[in-house]
Amino acid sequence: MSRNKFNKSRQNGATEDLRDLGFGSRVSEESSERLLNRDGSFNVERTGLSFFQSLNLYHSLLTMSWNRFYLSLLLGYTVVNAIFATAFVLCGPDALTNFQELGITERWLNAFFFSVQTFTTVGYGAISPSNISANVVAALDAFVGLVGFALATGLLFARFSRPTAKIMYSTHGLKAPYRDINGFMFRIANQRKSQLIEVEVTLLFTRLITKDGDRRREYYQLNLERNRVSFFPLHWTIVHPIDEESPLYNIGEEEFRASNSEFLILISATDDTFAQTVHSRSSYRHNEVVWNARFADPFQMKEDGTIGVDLKVMHEWEGV
Repeated sequence: MSRNKFNKSRQNGATEDLRDLGFGSRVSEESSERLLNRDGSFNVERTGLSFFQSLNLYHSLLTMSWNRFYLSLLLGYTVVNAIFATAFVLCGPDALTNFQELGITERWLNAFFFSVQTFTTVGYGAISPSNISANVVAALDAFVGLVGFALATGLLFARFSRPTAKIMYSTHGLKAPYRDINGFMFRIANQRKSQLIEVEVTLLFTRLITKDGDRRREYYQLNLERNRVSFFPLHWTIVHPIDEESPLYNIGEEEFRASNSEFLILISATDDTFAQTVHSRSSYRHNEVVWNARFADPFQMKEDGTIGVDLKVMHEWEGV
């Protein structure tokens, strides 16, 4: 191979490495799953770290769903009070007032609810510690309660104040007529009432090809009709014109599906409420792209002359 061809091959390889967004050749070529899930997560599993090395409790509590967050707090609250209830029982039959008259199960239940009162600083006064060891446990219980509520309050504030994008993507991407040619298009809308400004979209197309007996994945950054808007009050139909320069120009529907094609979407914007940059990711796999179809009109003209968008219609399409 000549030096010029060798350098050109290296440049092409470097370009492909830059386009793959960091997946790497092994994941790109050997994985049969989609590269990017619809919710923006990745189909890559990392192993080899111990439990404590991989544990990031703060990040998990900050990013999990609200239902899981509240269940985690409730579980931690119950477990901590159960531990202190057991500690009170181990302090002896005279650890708490009226303990001696109760069976072991009733002692534990009374100790559990006494721990709840101490933990939350409610203190009804019906039960109190009666010996030194029980007083030490009660002091530790109160300390853990103060620290626990401070941490829970901080996490709640962090979750509420953390700026995130909640972008709605149309359920399908379409290959539809666009002006005098065809185009690949999909819709997005802001699900929150907060305003997004300076919204920018990057769209990549990837597929598996077999060349000279080798199976490899190619990446292409697609040109868009418009890749940036300053304001995003309604919805946005993002279009890639399939012209002669497009990698989709000579690809038929059967070849498109057989090559495990996928569109990768990266969106960045500025949240006007927090004045901070937010991001969103999603993708459309080959079975989520409808050919020869167009989106239904989502616009609604109201009586007062204002224009609205019906987000339910945003997912609807019809054949052409």
